[in-house]
Amino acid sequence: GLFWATVGRLRWIPYIPCVLLTKCTDDLIHSSSETMSSAPSTSGGFLSGLDSSRLFWATVGAAAGTAVATAVYYITYEPLRHTYQQYVPLKYQYRPGTISGWLAKLLDKYSKRRRNQRPVRVYMDGCFDMMHYGHANALRQAKALGDQLVVGLIPDSEIVRCKGPPVQNEEERLTLVEAVKWVDEVITGVPYDLSPAFIQELFTRHRIDYIIHGDDPCLLPDGTDAYAHAKRLGRFRMIKRTEGVSTTDIVGRMLTCTRVNPFISEDEAHPLARDFSIGHDSDGSDSDDQGRDAAKQRERTTLSKFLPTSRRLVQFSNGRVPADGARIVYIDGAFDVFHPGHVKTLAAAKARGDFLLVGVHTDEDVQERRGPHLPIMNLHERALSVLACKYVDEVIIGSPMVITEDLVKTFNISAVVRGSVSETSSHHHLAQAGGSGGSTGNHSRHGSQGNLAGVSANGPTGTSEAERYSVPKAMGIFVQLPSPTEHTARNIIHRIVAKRQEFEARNAKKVKSETAYYTGKKEYVAEL
Repeated sequence: GLFWATVGRLRWIPYIPCVLLTKCTDDLIHSSSETMSSAPSTSGGFLSGLDSSRLFWATVGAAAGTAVATAVYYITYEPLRHTYQQYVPLKYQYRPGTISGWLAKLLDKYSKRRRNQRPVRVYMDGCFDMMHYGHANALRQAKALGDQLVVGLIPDSEIVRCKGPPVQNEEERLTLVEAVKWVDEVITGVPYDLSPAFIQELFTRHRIDYIIHGDDPCLLPDGTDAYAHAKRLGRFRMIKRTEGVSTTDIVGRMLTCTRVNPFISEDEAHPLARDFSIGHDSDGSDSDDQGRDAAKQRERTTLSKFLPTSRRLVQFSNGRVPADGARIVYIDGAFDVFHPGHVKTLAAAKARGDFLLVGVHTDEDVQERRGPHLPIMNLHERALSVLACKYVDEVIIGSPMVITEDLVKTFNISAVVRGSVSETSSHHHLAQAGGSGGSTGNHSRHGSQGNLAGVSANGPTGTSEAERYSVPKAMGIFVQLPSPTEHTARNIIHRIVAKRQEFEARNAKKVKSETAYYTGKKEYVAEL
């Protein structure tokens, strides 16, 4: 390869006579100066023994040779280039940047070897309750600041002491954090307060180089900065907070949907729902007080602040394509409020093949099946949550409800899988258990047994489950997966409604801090 690369650079041949001409001129100057000084010639040049006449003709010959060589080069350049490209293998042909490219690869290999011997380890802790794409984006930015990302998961006892009860327990939160593709290691049982002693333990025992946190303030119960000690040591790095979503916001969205949705109905307007809902439940009164209340609710809402961009999708995308002959597995659904049940089902689906393709349904299709105020998360939010999962290779954003033969052929799908537990299947089971008559307003708030009679498992006007998967079943590629867990978004909603007063107390302070961030403390921070 080096030989042919050198041959490809033959364009320097015409310059050889020019170099000789330069050498002759240099010797002529030395010879002249030595003659004028009447000193013996000791320059040692290869033309030092020539007289002036011979030196003159040598110079003329060198100049003529340069001119002839240049003319021959440009006359024969195209034929030579054609012959060179025809007979020299393409991978050995010289291209501009070839040598520098080799050097760059060698340096990159050396750098990776050094980083593997002593990688930069960064640490980020959190509750990661009801994990969403905002958490995932924070972890993505943290990973960009180092080579290995270590996540500290705060236990339930610490969350209850400092913030109030979590929606999901520690085991569920651990499942979600471990499934994020940017996470390399998880430390459990970490304290909520970053004391100097614990920070020193991170630096020594866990070999942490930097501690990461978002640009939103994080204060201890006494009002001091939780990361003050790390900042003083110069071991703190800040990332941009992902706007438009938070656990508090999602709780409000869930409580909004409980008021009018037959899937999860609530017999009165929930205070947290009033704090977050864009809409306003009206009882027919048009009093000025109600109008002012509605205006205040719209002012303090934190819904719909998510601004989807193409850059965000690229950041979350793997950029992988299936290899030749790979077994492509397809699974579709709403994937609303990404939870441990989704993670375990996706892991089981990925085990069925080499490449997992996930279809995320549109908001309109999900609402058609499940009713008003659902899905909780919009299409782009749900797609980002799925893309952040390490088991997922590619996502179809806005996939069709009915799987067609064209879809199967377009993506070369080898197997279509579906979990045995889903929102619609669970709802259908509850509807049958509830009987054929009854009021949707009379139900148990603390369990999953609501009176859901009269609502089809397909949604108000939905497509039947049999029709959705009729084509893959006919093609013999449909697989029914036994769901590893009974976890659904409805379960999460019932947990929140059951602990109404506790979540009111927990979120009251959070609502004020988020409002203050968006109105007064928000500043531009570059995102990684």
